[in-house]
Amino acid sequence: MLRDELNKTLEVLLECERFKDHCPNGLQVEGKKNIRLVVSGVTASLALIEEAIELKADALLVHHGLFWKNQSGVVTGWMKQRLSKLLAHDISLFAYHLPLDAHPSLGNNAQLGAALGLEPRGHFGEQNLGLLGTSASPLKSLDELILRATAALNKAPLVVMPQPFNAQADFKTQVGQEPVIAWCSGGAQGYFESAIQAGAHVYITGEISEPQAHLARECGVVYLACGHHATERGGVQALGEHLAQTHGLEHRFVDIDNPA
Repeated sequence: MLRDELNKTLEVLLECERFKDHCPNGLQVEGKKNIRLVVSGVTASLALIEEAIELKADALLVHHGLFWKNQSGVVTGWMKQRLSKLLAHDISLFAYHLPLDAHPSLGNNAQLGAALGLEPRGHFGEQNLGLLGTSASPLKSLDELILRATAALNKAPLVVMPQPFNAQADFKTQVGQEPVIAWCSGGAQGYFESAIQAGAHVYITGEISEPQAHLARECGVVYLACGHHATERGGVQALGEHLAQTHGLEHRFVDIDNPA
């Protein structure tokens, strides 16, 4: 597939023009004209770039690219290391941030919900990035949801519960209805108040900051911080597989472990 054709295909598929973002979405580093093998991963780290070189990739597809607003713009240190490897091996870098979070089937939020057995029924938060819904099957207790998250993401979440709340007791009885669950992958702790206003009983994201722990306790909403990296593995992997199935590209997903 031609590099520029792939760039246009992804731009249309992910509706990049809809989003106000913190970075350029699309082709960030131009490599060879023809693309056969695409390696995907969460972040364009040096380790991922070196894996792509080892696999003889023609293109690298990531969620977190190299260029962000408010960067200094200099090419030194870690930026030089990453860029020089891509350029020396003629590897194109494609990066999609909010457009990949939001895609209704391939996106990080859609994939996270599917992995946790959640059924979306609406949106919340800035640019409608967050999803709001319920468990696809009756949720017996909070512990059941925590176990689902741990198994699906291979990482135990950090959990903040309001008091009094019993994680082992019947969830529906404690909240008086089928629990409403809000979720948004990655560093979406800033969306917590929007989730509370939307009527969520549980909020699931990647990270937590100091204020959210107090808000969870005071507002009676359970907070699950499941890991930024862990909650954003699904989208780029699903996107790479989609390209393989629809455009005949070879795809390899490489997971560079990150505890954050």
